[in-house]
Amino acid sequence: MPGMMSPMEDKPSDESGFRPSRRTMLALGAAAASTVVTIRPALAQTAGSVLACEIPIPAPNAAGSFITDQGDVVAAGTPGAHPPLGRPLKGEEAKQLLRSGIAPPGVDAQSAQAYANYIRRLQAGMSGFTCYASLQMPR
Repeated sequence: MPGMMSPMEDKPSDESGFRPSRRTMLALGAAAASTVVTIRPALAQTAGSVLACEIPIPAPNAAGSFITDQGDVVAAGTPGAHPPLGRPLKGEEAKQLLRSGIAPPGVDAQSAQAYANYIRRLQAGMSGFTCYASLQMPR
């Protein structure tokens, strides 16, 4: 009878009749595996660079300014404000400060809290913002 397939013929797997060969499937699997192997070191490198990034407190354009308890930048010598940090915070230090309240070496608890508030107030375009934003990304 015309139009009937015998039981021995392969039936198409979909309407288009395309059925990938074993070789095609193996090639796709190999490509996917090499992509995973390539991406993993890049992610590890990214995580390492995030922890090595720096956040200056305050930003270079406000060098010498003090930081209030709320994280605002004020004129040097303002009563109740904290002196600037002598060096930029590394990403790892900022992460510990923001998540656990662990102050960097040589920084008292009150100054550390003011610095944490300063970091939390960073906005796009400010020095250290990219580092801070990177620390917020889930891993």
